Amino acid sequence: MVSRDDDALSWDGDDDPTLAPQVAPRRAPSVPETAPKDAPASRASVETDAAPASVSDDAESAPMSNAALVTLGVFGGIYLLLAVGWFIGGSRLQFVAQLFINPAAHIAAWILAIAAPAVWFTTTMVLTRSRPMWLRIVALVVGAVVLLPWPFLMTGVGA
Repeated sequence: MVSRDDDALSWDGDDDPTLAPQVAPRRAPSVPETAPKDAPASRASVETDAAPASVSDDAESAPMSNAALVTLGVFGGIYLLLAVGWFIGGSRLQFVAQLFINPAAHIAAWILAIAAPAVWFTTTMVLTRSRPMWLRIVALVVGAVVLLPWPFLMTGVGA
């Protein structure tokens, strides 16, 4: 007999095997019963026997490795530093830019330059989510080179 203290830890009928969670078997996509008349018989039998696996299902269900996660974290930090570099470089050029362009145009370009690294990183992550990891890393490296904050690099870190 179960004591009153153990009532909260059990449920009447917990050991019933019909209540165990069941995993539904993965069904293969439906294949037409008849093969085309001009197809050879061996080819038709190979097509019906093999269950093609969906590439997108495998890519989305496979977790990323630790190295891939660390690499993406490092690139996230690099892109954050690029945005900070554009902020500092653009603020240093504000006086000089007012001599050549409208101040409102400089502020709009400055805001877009600050947002560009975040937009590139997000776009790369979204567009390459079902692609191989090396392609995502190549896109992030290209973006890091293209988005270098030239005003910050040219003026330096001086006060």
